[in-house]
Amino acid sequence: MRPVLLIPELIWPEPGDELTLGKLATPGLDWLLAHAEPARGARQGYEAALLEAGGLTRHAFGALRLLGEADGGIARDGHWLCADPVHLRFHHERIVLADAGAFDLDDSDAQALVAALNAEFAEFGQFHASTAKRWYLRLHAAVDHVAEPISAVAGRRMNSELDGKASPLRRWLNEIQMFLHVHPVNARRQAAGLPAVNSLWLWGGGELPAPRARHSAVCADDPLARGLALAAGIPARPVPATLADLLAGDAGPAPLVVLDSLLPPVLYEDGAAWREAMLQLDRDWFAPLRRALGRGVDSVTLIAPTIYGTLSCTVEAGERWKFWKKGRPLADRARELAEGNTP
Repeated sequence: MRPVLLIPELIWPEPGDELTLGKLATPGLDWLLAHAEPARGARQGYEAALLEAGGLTRHAFGALRLLGEADGGIARDGHWLCADPVHLRFHHERIVLADAGAFDLDDSDAQALVAALNAEFAEFGQFHASTAKRWYLRLHAAVDHVAEPISAVAGRRMNSELDGKASPLRRWLNEIQMFLHVHPVNARRQAAGLPAVNSLWLWGGGELPAPRARHSAVCADDPLARGLALAAGIPARPVPATLADLLAGDAGPAPLVVLDSLLPPVLYEDGAAWREAMLQLDRDWFAPLRRALGRGVDSVTLIAPTIYGTLSCTVEAGERWKFWKKGRPLADRARELAEGNTP
């Protein structure tokens, strides 16, 4: 087997954070990185790295993510965007965007808001909520709208000019924000001390692409990754709990495995959760990979979009004999990356 592992936020973005990186024992990962020093490419978000790994350069995130939802058949027709519910608040004279992973939103409130948006803005397109946290918009007429994926903006401070004039959708977003501000669902949420859904993040527009299959299967719990598999006509499997489960399963000889447990802790600045997730990855995946090279695994490729750039490397089975290569702690790699040095 020659698996490709996509692991967003493999390196904690704060190199001086001793609580998170100090005395962090990851011998499996340290060994893998030492035996194939990773190259560093341009910085990109998880979503872009995923589609690039799948062979796509046109990033129609909305249609692909919708295809991966339980009700995703509707994605096969039309120009779709992700229209995710968000909460905007001012902090130190900047706007901070919180995605729906940072606050509670139940299905009834989500469906009520989407129904109201469809009634008010039917001339633009049709909104659809696959889940309370993941919404979509099918436009009647395609619009070229450039926006970062939600993982690139969630929890970040942003410029106040969210309503810039670069796209018709940005101007329309002003009307949506005013409409949401006075909606009874938000009035009730604010009275209960809950964040209002006071805007949408519109991103990833386009029609459903048909990528050529690069992998034997995609193993992921993320609907965008599942949609990529379905569009390419290859099996979409859940993420195995461990490498042993992957080797014993039916993912084929060259699966793409998305291990994204490090991503939410980075988005929500939870160093303890990131550290715990990293220790689990090392125990269940990285250390077993070291032992499995040459014994069922011919090579493994790691792709890691991080704040320092996209790190990538391939470790071949023959590397297991190179005993003189010694691993380095992740804290050291983080400091070197932050200083602009090679990883």
